[in-house]
Amino acid sequence: MSFAALRALHASIGHAIDDLERIYRERSQSEPLDFPRLEDTYYANAPHSAEEELVQQLNDDPAVSLASKRIVAACGQLSATVNKPWYGLMEAVQAGQLSAAIRFMEAAHIPEILREAGAQGLHVRDIHRSVTELRPKDAQPNPNVFTPARLGHVLRLLATAHWLQEVAPDVFANNRRSSYIDSGKTLEQLRTEPNKKYLETDGVAAFVGVATDEAFKFMAYMTEWFLPDTRAGSLIVDAKGGFGRGEKEQPTAEESASKDADAVDHIAPFHLAFDTKLNFFPWLELPENRSRLERFGHAMTGTRQWETKEGILFGFPWAELPQDSVLVDVGGGIGSTSLTVAQAHPHIKVVVEDRPQVVEIAPSSWGPKYAPLFESGRMSFRVRDLFAPWEPLPSGKAPDVFLIRLVLHDWQDEDCRNILSRLRSAAGPNTKLLIGDMLLPYACDSEDAFVKEDSPLLPNLGVANIHGYLIDIMMMGMFGAKERTVKEMSELALSAGWKIETIRRSPGSLWAYTTAVPV
Repeated sequence: MSFAALRALHASIGHAIDDLERIYRERSQSEPLDFPRLEDTYYANAPHSAEEELVQQLNDDPAVSLASKRIVAACGQLSATVNKPWYGLMEAVQAGQLSAAIRFMEAAHIPEILREAGAQGLHVRDIHRSVTELRPKDAQPNPNVFTPARLGHVLRLLATAHWLQEVAPDVFANNRRSSYIDSGKTLEQLRTEPNKKYLETDGVAAFVGVATDEAFKFMAYMTEWFLPDTRAGSLIVDAKGGFGRGEKEQPTAEESASKDADAVDHIAPFHLAFDTKLNFFPWLELPENRSRLERFGHAMTGTRQWETKEGILFGFPWAELPQDSVLVDVGGGIGSTSLTVAQAHPHIKVVVEDRPQVVEIAPSSWGPKYAPLFESGRMSFRVRDLFAPWEPLPSGKAPDVFLIRLVLHDWQDEDCRNILSRLRSAAGPNTKLLIGDMLLPYACDSEDAFVKEDSPLLPNLGVANIHGYLIDIMMMGMFGAKERTVKEMSELALSAGWKIETIRRSPGSLWAYTTAVPV
């Protein structure tokens, strides 16, 4: 690394800012648009001026997104280069503290508390009082543990990481990033109906809950999964795949004979962390995990943030499909993505398939807002086992499109091959397979690189796209699965009788809609 390389990274930032300024100038209407300040909140459910709405919409502009990624990539590479290695190492290995603090912020409804406080913020004593008042009467925090002083230290970490702002000593307010996590619910709603916090939201807060609760816990066991000899002390993996104490006991003949159909033979970090032999989804559907199941459904709505707004509408030529075409959303959860298609294209009928426990809660998860859509029959739900033969629709017609979004990354290759083979067997000659998943470029020069060889930036845009590589390892921890490269996805699809025809994604974006046809 030389000063010339440092200046090249610096120049990349300057050029990208120039691009942003040009785009904002071109999109300005009566008054010149300015880039929003970090201190300025934006609450999705609040009324906004036309200018504020336009600025927010620009977040989904592909050119704005690419310029922003170039800035983030260059800043990250500069930081990694010039920062003292010890400081960078401490930031990385202690990132779990920040994840834990963000989880607390969401679970304690800090963004909602600070929204109602306004721009002047709220003293930590008052925030502490509000948090306590919002907890259920039978689950009040221990006053000797949860104190204003300790709360202040957590909030100060968040402010230091730009997830809040400390506007005066011990006085905290939301900023643009923390307002993004706001559910939009009033404190009264959170007090009286806490179980409806994620209902009719964008799913961001729900995703924060999943990522910093279940995922945060099981990723702590990745090393123990890879290297069994690191399972230290009195914690020993027992024959069922969970942590037992003392010597391992062999299962009885009766236990072996009555092995649960949902039990798994392999162990992923998830199984170690939650001491279960059930895979993630069967575990999520246990009665005691009902709230987690509902949260997970809304979190899938939050995953649309990886795409440009309503990206599913641009991922496939829906308007070209004939009247009464059928879209089957395979493993579609509560229908977060296919609902967008159903609303935008009334000529398409949507059938969402998932496990019985998900189908049971799916329509009610949306509240009354979309009841007419469900009642009309244009969008329906049905139970389906991904690995069972595909049951024909009542019409007997082969689906026009199979949508399989954020499903393949939940499964290892052989399982994915089985899933896709079932769909291939059910496909008609004109059926299309639409895969919604990230496609990860290599971190070196390759045909999938996002930047040219003469750029100082990492070819995959480095930390600007690190979210995809983090999700990759999260899928490994949850299922022993992965996100895939273009080559891996192409080979997988072809092995199940599908040939990739087109890949649609915004410049520099990991998220892609990949269309395949039967072969």
